[in-house]
Amino acid sequence: MDRQDSNEVEKSLYQRHADFCKVLSHPTRLQIIDILHDREMTVTDLAGQLQVAVGNLSQHLNLMKQRRVLESRKEGNTVIYRLANAKMTKACGLIREILFEQMQQDNALFKRMDRSPAFRQSIHGSQGR
Repeated sequence: MDRQDSNEVEKSLYQRHADFCKVLSHPTRLQIIDILHDREMTVTDLAGQLQVAVGNLSQHLNLMKQRRVLESRKEGNTVIYRLANAKMTKACGLIREILFEQMQQDNALFKRMDRSPAFRQSIHGSQGR
């Protein structure tokens, strides 16, 4: 593979990565990945667990299936969904760990600021104006 081909492959990979991140940009879709991490579920069961309407959920599931995040199979009239690749759970879990660490850091910073006399004065002093 020459350098130009390598650059094209890299650009294509970045585009796919961006498209994949768009799929993950909705909390309901992230919950679906979390729920399906170790099992298959029907649309009805997923809707019940997520407490969302089946119609709304179906839109999310169809998008996730189109982007190859989910796979499905039919048993009679019932559609059963599963993750297309179990590594998605690990990837989402890693991102959640990073976000949780950031939340902890933000909380620690707020606690330090709250104990600071200068910060307390700036908050309480500005309220009387």
